[in-house]
Amino acid sequence: MQSFRTEIENPLVERDIVELEAKIRQFREGTIDEEKFRSLRLARGVYGQRQQGVQMIRIKLPYGKVTSRQLRRICDVSDEYSTGRLHITTRQDIQIHYVDLDRTPELWAELEKDEVTLREACGNTVRNVTASETAGIDINEPFDVSPYADAIFKYFLRNPIGQEMGRKFKVSFSASDADTGLSYMHDLGFIAKIQNGVIGFKVMLGGGLGSQPRHADVLFEFLPSDQIIPLMEGVIRVFDRYGERKSRAKARMKFLLKDIGLEGFKTLLEEERLAIPHESVAINVEGYPTVKNSLAEIPNVQITDETAFKEWKATNLVPQKQKGYVAIGIKVLLGDFYTDKARLLADLVEKYAAGELRLSLRQNILIPFVPKASVPFFYSELKKLGFTEAGYNKALDITACPGTDTCNLGIASSTGIAAELERVIKTEYPQYIHNSDVVIKISGCMNACGQHTMAHIGFQGMSIRTKDKLVAPALQVLLGGGNFGNGQGRFADKVVKIPSKRGPQALRLILDDYQQHSDELGYAAYYAEKGEPYFYELLKPLTSTDNLTPEDFIDWGTTKKYEKAIGVGECAGVVIDLVATLLLESEEKMQRAQATFEEGKWAASIYHSYASMVNAAKALLTAEKTKTNTHASIIKDFDAKFISAGKLSLQGSFEDLVLQLNKNAPTEPFAKVYMNDALDFLKAAEQYRTLELQEV
Repeated sequence: MQSFRTEIENPLVERDIVELEAKIRQFREGTIDEEKFRSLRLARGVYGQRQQGVQMIRIKLPYGKVTSRQLRRICDVSDEYSTGRLHITTRQDIQIHYVDLDRTPELWAELEKDEVTLREACGNTVRNVTASETAGIDINEPFDVSPYADAIFKYFLRNPIGQEMGRKFKVSFSASDADTGLSYMHDLGFIAKIQNGVIGFKVMLGGGLGSQPRHADVLFEFLPSDQIIPLMEGVIRVFDRYGERKSRAKARMKFLLKDIGLEGFKTLLEEERLAIPHESVAINVEGYPTVKNSLAEIPNVQITDETAFKEWKATNLVPQKQKGYVAIGIKVLLGDFYTDKARLLADLVEKYAAGELRLSLRQNILIPFVPKASVPFFYSELKKLGFTEAGYNKALDITACPGTDTCNLGIASSTGIAAELERVIKTEYPQYIHNSDVVIKISGCMNACGQHTMAHIGFQGMSIRTKDKLVAPALQVLLGGGNFGNGQGRFADKVVKIPSKRGPQALRLILDDYQQHSDELGYAAYYAEKGEPYFYELLKPLTSTDNLTPEDFIDWGTTKKYEKAIGVGECAGVVIDLVATLLLESEEKMQRAQATFEEGKWAASIYHSYASMVNAAKALLTAEKTKTNTHASIIKDFDAKFISAGKLSLQGSFEDLVLQLNKNAPTEPFAKVYMNDALDFLKAAEQYRTLELQEV
């Protein structure tokens, strides 16, 4: 690990990597609890795979922007530590697979040489901030949202308020009212607006997908841009304190909104106002990197396949607001591409465009700032790389998560069925290569990483049991979802469950019926007119399990008989004292409180002190076998079971002590007093635990 100390200039990054290496060592030695180790490594982008003994690494690329230099660095890392395959996710990240856990610190150090991070790419943190891939070039955008997404990313990276929430927190930015950032399905969604000459955003709160999708509420019709960071800080503080922690199935923001309502949430948000260190944060738009267009002379090329070239131009060129330029969309099958081609693409974009690529929410690549005159040349060069398949963001362009290929939670294949459905469309419905009205998405389980619940036509991996108790791979067919723009969307209806091998026939029935009865209606209007019962009757014949063939028991993309096996993966550590682990974590949080206080970061110090006290209270409640579902319940239960019961003595209640947090401005004097209070409380908690163990 010494080499990290000498090669990494950023001390925060260095500390992160050194800490990861130390925790891996402790985990291997059995001195750190498996669950706590999992939490730490997930917050550093290290995710267990379905295959035991190897890890998936998620590389965090804010709003999908990646420079040619960064892409080459990612390729180097993938070749050295992984398999050379790069996977684009529906959150604009890149994932690599089959990585040795022990090598992840050095992998991370290599990425950081070009300012690429793993930090908070997974785990109960603020995940990658996503945005419209056309941000900055969109012909309909009121302004470029990129600097605002970038500011949110930087402000909340390593921010103590968002390190150990009950669950993940997702943020999006949409460039225009088309809402291509899908604000309505995010914890916080921002849609670019200008009101009376002021730059700002429409703000959506509490959306989500999964098995119980929820449409986000409108929190603000308009919020000036200097308020988005203070607002998000308040939202996260409320979520961190009141959000569910025990049951993962109920631990997202959408469930908190469902429980307390929008007005109840606003009340809690107002209570946090004093604790937030900044009343406003102006976004430094002028300091955001400007685009440097290529001045390279464009070679002359001769197009030999004019028909294919014209079809590609019709589907893969994206208009750009900057005069003389277009963007080129690259359709990436299932989001997978390889380092040999990626390096050549990076070189091409660096020399002849702006040296920047955008990864899209539909797992594709967009190259902005391509001079119109160079389109034939780019087509010729991209064709050499196999990157000129027509149908960018069209019906043929199916989104799918990795499913049972590598994911622990996959129930049935999503990539295999996606490839087959694309084949069906390409060969039997070639007109859909130009159709942007039908969006098809597939997920391998109910968690909706493939975003199937918001698709026009969605498929979810499941299993199905026959009367004689045989198990076959299956698909839940969902229909009627869609994005209507400006924060409005509809989640798809669950229509039928069918054996997976009948997925192509289901698609044929739907598309044939659409062509016969749509009367030039868009797909969304067509579905709304027909209604869910109509489609249930249409697809019902496919649901029978009485006539399954041996082929039906083999999932897509494999030759082996199907077994429903949700992976557990990941190494097991020895059983240790969870209470002791929690108290040790409280000590670490106090060390961070002291360190950030010395750095003059009062708000960060205060939050670390708060987290230490709540964590210590959780430790003692855990010893009492008391549920610790939320921070709010921990605070109240600790008062009832320890303070009121006289087991521990404080000058007032534990609630009064802890919630000084949101009743005082984050000043240096308060941070010091609060930190000392937290230290005293931790000592008292540890002494109580020591005496308790002596009496056993």
